[in-house]
Amino acid sequence: MTGPVADGSLGSGQGAGTTMRTAVRADSECRQRGSRAPGRLDPAPDQHVPLAAAPRVLLLNASYEALTALPARRAVVMLLGGKADVVHDNPTEIVVRSVDMTIRIPSVIRLREYVRIPYRAQVPMTRAALMHRDGHRCGYCNAKATTVDHVVPRSRGGAHSWENCVASCAPCNHRKADKLLSELGWKLSVAPAAPRGRTWRLVSQLRELGPHWEDYLFLDAA
Repeated sequence: MTGPVADGSLGSGQGAGTTMRTAVRADSECRQRGSRAPGRLDPAPDQHVPLAAAPRVLLLNASYEALTALPARRAVVMLLGGKADVVHDNPTEIVVRSVDMTIRIPSVIRLREYVRIPYRAQVPMTRAALMHRDGHRCGYCNAKATTVDHVVPRSRGGAHSWENCVASCAPCNHRKADKLLSELGWKLSVAPAAPRGRTWRLVSQLRELGPHWEDYLFLDAA
């Protein structure tokens, strides 16, 4: 059973038919383990879904290092242009079609050629990245976290930083309010710290992760 069809043009005025045939020939050119070129699918039913609304796609370097999350349209253009191969399809099975072929929107793609990316050590602290750092668990009781808490309250001079923020459940956040841990007799099981690694900069910009993304984001390496 095929999924909904994504609506939208794939070409840029340079001959979509030629580009499509190039993508088909790329099937035989894939030599890297765990990747493949876009392939033909069975004809999909006429269920139009805007391509702009399709899920974003994780782009990996040729070394399998996560680089960025692309709009689905950009990912498809890279596949058709022979610049990337599919590593994982998206289980939603949204497909985009042209005159002579259909392509499933992937979840993860990989560049065929390695690109060098400047390394920036400092990782911006965002709610999403902090939740990932703490495994979505409360730093005080290990329950499911729903918010972010300042260990030393801002009203008492605490900084808004990796070292002073933890994920927290609502009850602990309410009980702690503007108190210090010493005043409550509480202790943190793990001292909060800034995560390290290239992929954490990407994580800090993501609201949610797509299928198979965690395999390449190394979220367990803080």
